[in-house]
Formats: sequence, C-alpha cells, structure tokens
Amino acid sequence: MSSTRVLLLGVLLDGPLHGYEVRRRLEMWGTDTWANVAYGSIYHGLGKMADEGLLHRVEEGRGGKTLYEITEAGRAEFMTRLMSHWWEIKPIVDPFQVALTFMDRLSPADLIGAMEARAVQLRAAIGMFGRAIEAKRGHGAPRHIDETLRLNAAQLEAQLDWIGSALERVRNGELP
Repeated sequence: MSSTRVLLLGVLLDGPLHGYEVRRRLEMWGTDTWANVAYGSIYHGLGKMADEGLLHRVEEGRGGKTLYEITEAGRAEFMTRLMSHWWEIKPIVDPFQVALTFMDRLSPADLIGAMEARAVQLRAAIGMFGRAIEAKRGHGAPRHIDETLRLNAAQLEAQLDWIGSALERVRNGELP
C-alpha cells in the first residue's frame, strides 16, 4: 500500500478531488502497469487515510461521492514516503526470474521456443509503451509521467537484450 498511498496523497496535492477523479487520473497515468495499483483499492485507501487524518472529507455527497482534500499531516506523510522511495533501492519482483531459475528443466528446443516467444512479446510491449506516451499526451497527462513509461520500456529493452544474448548461449550449448 506504500506506493498506492504516495500516489493517492500526491494526486490530491493540487486540490480536492472525488474518489472517481483520483481513480481517473491514476488510470490516465497508467499506474496499474508501473505501480501495481489495484483500482478497486483506491476508495478503501482514501477512506482509510481520511480516518487516519491524512485526508479530510470536504463533502460527502449522495451516492457515496466524497470529496477528499489532503491535510497538513497528509502532506508530511507524502513527503516522507516520497523521499524514502527516492532513497531506498528495492528488488523488482518479476515472475520471469522464477522461470529462469528452472530453465534447466526445459529441453533446449522448448527453452529456445519460450525465449523466442518472450522476445516477440517484449518487442510488442516496448512498442505499446511508445504508443501509450503519445496517447497520454493527447489526454493531458503531465510530461513527467512519460518517464515512468520510458523507464518501463528501458527495463523491457534490457530484458530483450539479455534474451538475445542468452538465446545464442542456449543454441551453442553454453546454457543452461
């Protein structure tokens, strides 16, 4: 919840928003792909942070529409967590590394086929990030949000480079 908490507080820095508006902004930024935000948890998170005094419920409208505003305590929490995200290096958890752990359990043909298929998927995903940057600009997303997409694309490109090198080693009998 730490990253989601930072995102929710950060979105509210510019002024009060309804939960739906918070969700729309996070969707426009693509946070489900680079921050693992479960959009269903947004409303729960907003309510919880309001109960903790990090947000103020400015208005509770009909149909459950609540307008949230960040408090001074929320601003302080945002800055503390934001800075910790800049300074702490944490491992990137990727199920693909589990697959690598057991690459020796596949026949060379199956391993080569899996690696070639992954390379195709990686190229498609990298292309998708480029299109997403253009689409987000068209919808008014801040330019710095592009950097999250560029970072994701660069990570996928690094994986694609690794696969290219590893494929050659598998074909030469050097791996696994």
